[in-house]
Amino acid sequence: MFKAGRHTIEVADTVLAMGTGRLLLVDVRDDSERARGFAPGSQHLPLSELKQRLAGLPNDRPIAFVCESGRRSALATTAALRAGLDARNVRGGMAAWRRQGLDIERGTP
Repeated sequence: MFKAGRHTIEVADTVLAMGTGRLLLVDVRDDSERARGFAPGSQHLPLSELKQRLAGLPNDRPIAFVCESGRRSALATTAALRAGLDARNVRGGMAAWRRQGLDIERGTP
C-alpha cells in the first residue's frame, strides 16, 4: 500500500489510506501555518510538543507526519520510529498536497 521509501509515503497514497481509516495523518506545523490551510482529517500536533505527546499517539495503525516541505515531518517520523510507532513522512509535505490540487481546510479545526 505504501509505495514510497520505507519510511516515506506519497501524498496520493496518504489520501487513499486516510480514506479507509488505515492511516492517521499528523500535521506538525505550528498554529499559524495550520490556520492557513491543512489536510482534512489530519490531527494537529506541533513539532515543539511532539516529545511530550508522542505516547498519546495510536499504535494500531501507521502514522504519517506532514509539515510544509517535509523537513520537520522527517524529524517527527524519526522520533516516532524510535518510540516504536509505525511512522511515515509525507513526501513533499503540504506544498505537494497543494500542487496536486487536493482539498485543504482553513481556520482552526
